[in-house]
Amino acid sequence: MKTLCLRCYVSGRVQGVGFRYATAEKASALGVTGYVRNLPDRRVEVLACGEERAVTALRDWLWQGPQLARVGDVRCDTLPQQNFHDFRID
Repeated sequence: MKTLCLRCYVSGRVQGVGFRYATAEKASALGVTGYVRNLPDRRVEVLACGEERAVTALRDWLWQGPQLARVGDVRCDTLPQQNFHDFRID
């Protein structure tokens, strides 16, 4: 099983719309570990690690987000594998 770890920055209307909670729910359903957090510049940072197919599915979902979100851009970088026990909201 090939693993992947991505750090993504999501911009647009992504704070105050349940984005972090929906991301954590989606990541947990996919078996992805890592975290999601709001940034002071109104973006959301997502660090996602796990099986490559699951991480890419989460990355693709970030373009949609929850119903009230209006995603403008998603930029991701590949990171060395990191070990998390679960997916958390920071």
